[in-house]
Amino acid sequence: MVTPILEGLDPYRTPDTPTLEPITPRSGPKSLIWVHLVIVLAAIFLGARYGSIAIGAAGGLGVIVLGATGAPVSREDIPFDVIGIIMSVIAAIAAMQAAGGMDWLVALTDRLLRKKPKRITLLAPIVTYLLTLFAGTGHTAFAALPVITEVAKENDIRPSRPLSIAVVASQMAITASPISAAVVFMASVVEPLGVGYLTLLAIAIPSTFLATVATSFLANMLGKPLSSEVKSLVVV
Repeated sequence: MVTPILEGLDPYRTPDTPTLEPITPRSGPKSLIWVHLVIVLAAIFLGARYGSIAIGAAGGLGVIVLGATGAPVSREDIPFDVIGIIMSVIAAIAAMQAAGGMDWLVALTDRLLRKKPKRITLLAPIVTYLLTLFAGTGHTAFAALPVITEVAKENDIRPSRPLSIAVVASQMAITASPISAAVVFMASVVEPLGVGYLTLLAIAIPSTFLATVATSFLANMLGKPLSSEVKSLVVV
């Protein structure tokens, strides 16, 4: 026979049983989620629109605005290291360009590629890789792209071959550059796992460089020579 529970009392309850308060779900304004999303997208847009040193400034401004609008942001959440590195690297690149350093690097690139033009598909990605590796940003590789295109056309080589792998090599170098924000962030992630900064570089630099060289041989097989396309157009 089942004994009914009278007056809402639990027959198994003892005086020592703690009283549990009912859990009520928090009902925060869902509109803030969309507001925070708009703030993040606006910060990304500002950084991409103005470029240069504004990339780091827009990231810091976005975090400050998120905190002002109610997002749980503390001082530890602001990536001061990443913002500082971005601003420092871009300032250094701007100073080098103003001093004529970029023109000198482009002249060296032109001299190297014209010395061995038949190997441009191999040399072009190595050049853009090294430029980005030592500068910490892919903006330095942009200046070499017109030279790569001109040398490729002059030697009956499809420009898409060296250009495709040269752009990829530049982006690969960002993940291996000792002064890039991406490597600094990754070092902060893997350091608690026992992987030091020098160990990370010892793995990232050889692996990305060898991957770039191996891919350049594949890029050299893409498409037909320019002369064959010109002949086909003449026939048509």
